[in-house]
Amino acid sequence: MERWEALTAEQRKKFPPLMPDFVIELRSQSDRLKPLQDKMQEYLENGLRLGWLINPQDEQVEIYRTGLAIEVVQTPGLLSGEEVLPGFELQIT
Repeated sequence: MERWEALTAEQRKKFPPLMPDFVIELRSQSDRLKPLQDKMQEYLENGLRLGWLINPQDEQVEIYRTGLAIEVVQTPGLLSGEEVLPGFELQIT
């Protein structure tokens, strides 16, 4: 909320220059993996705290966290929102 409050009235009227704390990116059949990975890295560089790149083709999820190495989880059953979204869980089937 304080990031929103720091914006000017003009910035609030348009697409706000804010990065969300949490992002889910789902790879489609036509997506190449590398551009999605690059996008996730760009999100991290701009303030993302937690991101999931869900890759159904390879049955894995890449987990992006601020200041940490990317974690690749093969066939995860459940993903947690951790401290960014406490109590949020996503069942992967």
